[in-house]
This record gives sequence, C-alpha cells and structure tokens, in this order.
Amino acid sequence: MGKVIAITNQKGGVGKSTTAINLSAALAQLRKRVLTIDIDPQGNTTSGLGVEKYEQENTVYELISENCDVKDCIVHLKKKYHDLIPANMNLAGAEIELNEVQDRDLRLKKAIDPVREDYDFIIIDCPPSLGQLTLNALTASDSMLVPIQCEYYAMEGLAQVLYTLDLVKNGLNPDLKIEGIVFTMYDSRNNLSQEVVDSVRENISEYVFDTIIPRTVRLAEAPSYGLPINEYDKHCIGTKRYRKLAKELIKRSFSI
Repeated sequence: MGKVIAITNQKGGVGKSTTAINLSAALAQLRKRVLTIDIDPQGNTTSGLGVEKYEQENTVYELISENCDVKDCIVHLKKKYHDLIPANMNLAGAEIELNEVQDRDLRLKKAIDPVREDYDFIIIDCPPSLGQLTLNALTASDSMLVPIQCEYYAMEGLAQVLYTLDLVKNGLNPDLKIEGIVFTMYDSRNNLSQEVVDSVRENISEYVFDTIIPRTVRLAEAPSYGLPINEYDKHCIGTKRYRKLAKELIKRSFSI
C-alpha cells in the first residue's frame, strides 16, 4: 500500500510546491510509482508538472466534492511511473462548501483509498494555511514532510507545524507522524542559513533530512517551463539534491 505524505508548512514561500514537484519526479525516476496530489487552489504543482490546470474536466475539487471517481481525475504524465491529480482556483470554494458537510475532514482520504495500492508514494502539496483542504490532506496522510526555508522565522514556522501535528493527532488522525524536515533555499554565502540549520538540528535532529536544497536559479526557472528540475536540467545541483532526498525518503520508508 502506498505511503501518503503531506508536504506542509503553514508559512508560505518555503518551497512546498517546488519540493512536491521535484521530489515526486525524482521518486518516479527511481522507478517508484508516484501519485502527486495538488490540493492548493493556486495549482502551482499542477502547472509545474506541465499540466494546463484550466483545461482539466476533473480535478481534486470534483474529487472531494464527490462529483467524480478518483480514477476519473488522475492525469498520466509523460514520464513513466508518475501520475497527478490536478488543482485550479475552483478549489478555493471548497473551503466554504466543506464547512457544510458532515464528513468534511475525510473526503480526500475516502477518495484516494481505492488507489493506494497502485502507488509506492502519494505526495500531497498543501496550501499555506490550516483550513479544510490542509486538514483533509493531513487526515489522509501517514506522515508530514516539512520544508523549512533557511531564514530568520524558520523556527516560528516549525513551531506552528508541531502544533498542527498535535492538533490533527488528537482529533482526526492519531497515526500521523513527521516524515522529516528538509531545509530549502539554502545560501552558502549567508551565515544565517547555516545558523538556522544548526539551530533546528540541535533541537530536533531525529527528524531532519541530511539533504539540503540550495537556492538556485535553475530551480526557480523550471516551473515556468512546466518541467521538474530533473527534466529541465538533469546535471544541475537541484536535480542532484532532489534525487538524493528521494533516496533518503525511500531508505526511511522501506528500511524496517
């Protein structure tokens, strides 16, 4: 059965979508069957994987609204082993609509359960807020992967994530765990980046991935071409680091 991982941080601009896109693509390149679910109304992961978000008849909005079956909204990407459930701005209305529904926190979990055995990993890109969409993602997930930008407010964002974890464990998903914390946008020329890494590792080292994702122009450019970094520039450091992160994740997931 596939492992479901929510990529989440309530702080925006920390590299959630970048990580969802490129970690998923790296896992698929390593021949792991991957389903990426975009549950952010901005749809950045959808467009970053080369899918025109406004041309899709069925998206995650139709899925959690129970207007389509999960297999009806899965897009098979060009690269083998990698599928996507897309999102667009229609999803923004779901936050309000779900408030009127009795099983609102379970909609995504119930929808994807029938296909969990078809994949090794299901990666969910969450919006930067603790609303119904994020709660649906966390209720459906086995674990949380938390990108943290190497900047001054990183620890504050991490504290919010840990609070959210306790909240969800106590009310919706008692088995939810932290998969790991990955540092993003690391700048080796900036002393603050290393200070943030050292501070987090000192406090919760058991959760921190060894792989650090640097701030690079190539990673920033790739989404505008609708390509993950390993297709946009297979030799750049961003490709190498996300491949290394994927290998770390595989080792954590299957070394029992």
